[in-house]
Amino acid sequence: MTFGLSFFAAFSATLLLMLVTATAGRRQTRRAEDFSVAGRQAGGWSVAGAIMGTLVGGASTIGTVQLAFLYGLSAWWFTLGAGLACLFLGLFMAGPLREGNVETIPQFVSTLYGQRPRMVASLFSATGMFVHIVAQLLACGALFTSLFGLSLLQGALVSCALVAIISLKQGMLGAGRIGLVKLVLLYLTMVSAGAVAFRLSGGWNGLRHAFAPFPWFSLFGYGVGAGLNDLLSMLVGVISTQTYLQAVFSARDRRAARQGALLSAVLIPPLGLFGIAVGLFMRQSEPGLDSALALPAFLSGHLPSAGAGIAYAALLIAALGTASGLALGVGTTLKVDILRELAWVKRHELAALRLITLTVLLLALLLLLVNLGSTIMAWSFLSMGLRGATLCLPLLAAIFLREQVSASGGALAIVLGPSAVILAGLLHMPFPPLYAGLAAAFLALAFGRRPRKGEGPH
Repeated sequence: MTFGLSFFAAFSATLLLMLVTATAGRRQTRRAEDFSVAGRQAGGWSVAGAIMGTLVGGASTIGTVQLAFLYGLSAWWFTLGAGLACLFLGLFMAGPLREGNVETIPQFVSTLYGQRPRMVASLFSATGMFVHIVAQLLACGALFTSLFGLSLLQGALVSCALVAIISLKQGMLGAGRIGLVKLVLLYLTMVSAGAVAFRLSGGWNGLRHAFAPFPWFSLFGYGVGAGLNDLLSMLVGVISTQTYLQAVFSARDRRAARQGALLSAVLIPPLGLFGIAVGLFMRQSEPGLDSALALPAFLSGHLPSAGAGIAYAALLIAALGTASGLALGVGTTLKVDILRELAWVKRHELAALRLITLTVLLLALLLLLVNLGSTIMAWSFLSMGLRGATLCLPLLAAIFLREQVSASGGALAIVLGPSAVILAGLLHMPFPPLYAGLAAAFLALAFGRRPRKGEGPH
């Protein structure tokens, strides 16, 4: 691909706008609480921006178009599942979580299950998020390599530097703003691309003529089991990942927390439909194309040069914002739940939080540069399982079943859930490791249930 001056001018201007937005603002980060939860003053739109700034990334755009190129409408599961998860979060969880007045999920569940399982939950949750930081840095580095001919080392260094600027300057204060900018740019990109693709494909009649109803227009085009598994993974992953719930913790009150989650529920799913239109058009017009290149090829081939520049910058911002949010989530988890008792951390909370977050970024960069990226990606399917099995059911029980769940049952669930995920992965069981983890956590919570009044002992 060759890009002209207007492309690079639009690309650079968009990227600069993102960096200025991330680091500007009247409110400055002076305390650790400002950095981790925006001083608990975020409004509904800022909460939504922080959620979508991390949740909506490469999988919602490039990944959705790629899957639509291969299977059609079933590519919608990621963004649809994310929207449904945010709906559940807004309707049932955001209020109680915000009123918990905490910074991390393990901190929240420890109020019911005690301090002992808190470190275990933190380590498994942080590990799951860390894997995805490496993946996002790899994606950013590859984009810089393809655009500017940089080496892997150069692309990775530039990507890490940009993520550091975004995440270390203002933390969650900047995450809400950058998330909103990212949302606007992604919507501009995907709406434009989807509309052009739909028109070029001949509209609905052209698509119906080119593709059979099944699998192309079915949500279960690549299998009922696979589709439901993707939906469950998204539901479990979103409601049990520190990075997304940290946005809820940053809300100024219960109403803003619910509003932010519900806004995310409304705004995320349509992005997938626009991506599906692009994927189907590229399958219709260039069926021999490498599916991973479907969206980049469309942007460079069917949008004006300046528009393609903005679109590429939006895709880069999507990956950078996701990496930044994940790094902030890991850093906050480690500082609040694991390193909180260290004397230096107590004396210099804000500096410690920034230093821990930077260390996480540098470790992710190191793993990428020593060519462990492929090994980590081979294990990345365990990431969602580790996070979900560790915290999903114990968190839900802590919110909705506080009087019926014992501390010992919750603590056992936090340990057995991720252990079952790892064991199922190592043994290559014929079902997703997440299922094993959820089953183990459920049994631990069930056997540890407190009898209600009038019931006999277990």
